[in-house]
Amino acid sequence: MKQTSFIIIGITDNPNPWFPREVLQIIRQGKVFSGGKRHHEIVKPLLPDDAEWIDITVPLDAVFGQYHDEVVVFASGDPLFFGFANTIKRKMPEAEIVVYPTFNSLQMLAHRLVMSYHDMRIVSLTGRPWPEFDKALIERTAKIGILTDKEHTPATIAQRMLEYGYTDYTMYVGEHLGNPEKEKVTTLTLDEAARTEHAMPNCVILCSVCRDLIATTPFGIPDSSFSLLDGREKMITKMPIRLLTLQALDLPHRHVFWDIGFCTGSVSIETRLLFPHLEVHAFEIRPECEAIIQENVCHLGAPGINVHMGDFLETDVSSLPRPDAVFVGGHGGHLKEIMAKVLTVLAPDGVIVMNSVKAPKVTTDSHQLWDKACSELGLIQEPPMKIVVDDHHPIEILKAHNNKSQK
Repeated sequence: MKQTSFIIIGITDNPNPWFPREVLQIIRQGKVFSGGKRHHEIVKPLLPDDAEWIDITVPLDAVFGQYHDEVVVFASGDPLFFGFANTIKRKMPEAEIVVYPTFNSLQMLAHRLVMSYHDMRIVSLTGRPWPEFDKALIERTAKIGILTDKEHTPATIAQRMLEYGYTDYTMYVGEHLGNPEKEKVTTLTLDEAARTEHAMPNCVILCSVCRDLIATTPFGIPDSSFSLLDGREKMITKMPIRLLTLQALDLPHRHVFWDIGFCTGSVSIETRLLFPHLEVHAFEIRPECEAIIQENVCHLGAPGINVHMGDFLETDVSSLPRPDAVFVGGHGGHLKEIMAKVLTVLAPDGVIVMNSVKAPKVTTDSHQLWDKACSELGLIQEPPMKIVVDDHHPIEILKAHNNKSQK
């Protein structure tokens, strides 16, 4: 059976596209063509009378099932720039591919603005969630180029930035780039952008108002920066303890972090700001803590923390990605049960960390509960780290991993 091959031609939003002679010859001789509905409208006058057209729609498996022989595909901009050529390479890795690119939309917007773009960080929100964009914000990226869609519009992007305090940016929006009749480029403040609708397709460039923007994420958030549960200072993991806890979790090399019993959210927020590559899930049984963590993440600029309210032991975690780092911030006397549930999903190289307070009036020693749980669950413990902060009670940072993991 003959292997399907692809010729992928990049186009802009111009209703009267120009193609070099070589590409025009390919179109004249083509039999099977494919692309989005908008692409079809643009190139339809150039196609042979007997051309077969295959719309690119979801589900893509059905589209690829229709491809045969040599397919001429029309795609937006550079097909290798978050484009359909990458989809073909993923779904049909043996297929022969030839690409004739044009400028992608972000390049065109930069050209209209006479803006250099070699230092621009690219984020695609086209059919994708927020994490990469949140990561770019947390890392205080000075220039961000964004591919949008109908859900992730310039307005919703601006609203998210304002919600989490990332206000020092100017937004540039390009609409229908390449179309001489509809093309529009707009410069907006984030307040203006949050209230403005734009025609699709569009793309966005964000530039920091501060030309010399550098990363300003603090290494250790002051305890006074957090809103507390009922104003109780003891209901927060102190900053030095937080940092040592994150060190014990070995977070630079982890992927998914769970914070069980987040209370004010201090550990989750510190984790999110210092290690924005992590997917963070925070669990808490006390309903009043939901408003507290929301206030703290907005105030401290930590978007992207997944909050789960309710009893952890009753929470369905089957659809969540497997954690490889877990911090038990509160257990309500059910430490063994919580750890047992964690072990059902913990990645093979995962670790569990808990802080134990050595308070003289506490009748149930959490370190003893930890030792008992680790022994009964077959966990391997590492030597505890003991620390005293100011006049507070001594803290022991406890760490364990399952017997399948490697230290």
